[in-house]
Amino acid sequence: MSSKRKLILNFVLILILFVMSAYAVYPQNKGIHIHKYGINYDNDLQFRMGLDLQGGTHLVYQADLSQITEADKESAMNGVRDVIERRVNAYGVAEPNVQVSHTDRLIVELAGVKDVTEAIKMIGETPMLEFKEEMTEEEKATIKEQYKDSQIPEEYLSMLYYNPTGLDGTKLDRADVSFDPQTYEPEVTLQFDDEGTKLFGEVTSRNIGRRVAIFLDGMPISIPTVQTSITDGKAVISGNFTTEEARTLVQRLNAGALPVPISLLTQQTVDASLGQDSVNSSIVAGIVGFVLLSLFMILYYRMEGILAVLTLILYVLLSLTIFKLIPITLTLSGIAGFLLSIGMAVDANVLILERIKEELKRGRTIGTAIEEGFARAWSSIFDSNASTLLTCLILIAVGTGSVKGFAVTLSIGVLLSMFSAITVSKNFLKIAIKFKALQKPWLFGVKKK
Repeated sequence: MSSKRKLILNFVLILILFVMSAYAVYPQNKGIHIHKYGINYDNDLQFRMGLDLQGGTHLVYQADLSQITEADKESAMNGVRDVIERRVNAYGVAEPNVQVSHTDRLIVELAGVKDVTEAIKMIGETPMLEFKEEMTEEEKATIKEQYKDSQIPEEYLSMLYYNPTGLDGTKLDRADVSFDPQTYEPEVTLQFDDEGTKLFGEVTSRNIGRRVAIFLDGMPISIPTVQTSITDGKAVISGNFTTEEARTLVQRLNAGALPVPISLLTQQTVDASLGQDSVNSSIVAGIVGFVLLSLFMILYYRMEGILAVLTLILYVLLSLTIFKLIPITLTLSGIAGFLLSIGMAVDANVLILERIKEELKRGRTIGTAIEEGFARAWSSIFDSNASTLLTCLILIAVGTGSVKGFAVTLSIGVLLSMFSAITVSKNFLKIAIKFKALQKPWLFGVKKK
């Protein structure tokens, strides 16, 4: 492919990218909804606001680990965190933030929660693990008849097809991840205490060939079929688990086996109007800053400045599009990270444009100066952005809450700024110098010798 055709193709792709990102960011769009040709995708393309912007509740809980051994504390806390996340999701809170802080504390952030009292009551319950045996066909028929007019979906009605056995998490000693020696697939092993061993033996003996369901918080998490009577208090749950799924199930089982009472330490309600004020202030600050920055770039770098501003506009649209598509929960600190990334994008453009000016002053042609300018600026751009990304990765790994939100938006912005500065800016400049009227040195901020 000739360089001219390649340049035209790149420009068309950039133009398509610009139109698509502008549509995604447009506030009145109806989102993307594809349900054809085997493709099922739904996204309303709305910005997801965090607790400090949307309003809601910030809760801090302390777990009682006095009865938990040191080796099991981390597993117990992760299990409780997982249970709370599922409960909050069931409550209808979008993107709850539940995280372990220090050794025995849980931070729960519920954006948009209105009935705080009910949420606190729901979160505060101790995880409940139960083993239930499958009903007979006659009993199932009775259940179906009882709920035939309730319009309950079959998938939920089937949860009622199991009878309690009296075997619960208090009789489970521990659960672990193991691997099948023949297939090497991950599985979950259970070890009951003495009372649980006796009861589990009775349950499995009378249910050979039938299913015994494991319920956590009233929801089935595994429904294995009993193959043989188990009297040694050990059981294996298998069923196409990934290693991560097996570990998650173990955490849930151990959380049920090792109930960890939690108590509410602090509760802070964030007013939604305060969040809206923060959003409005951030938007105004961003627009004013961008306008002033654009004026400076155009006045100082002239034609190059105009192209740099166009590149920055595309960069902003792409960043906001990614925030919607992933989607990323935006907090005030996250918005700050995004605004800072715009500064990083400008910095990359300034390095490139200054290098181009230096090459022009040395007497090089405009085309050669552009090539040399990008080549010489790349090392500086890469070093600065790489160090910023490394810092962001550390903050994402060890940070929590607002710190992590700041690092996520900044890292996305830095990656996109490298693409926009190197790829988009270069194509814009190469296209511009195809026109003779735009090849004058003063348009690049250099006096003709």
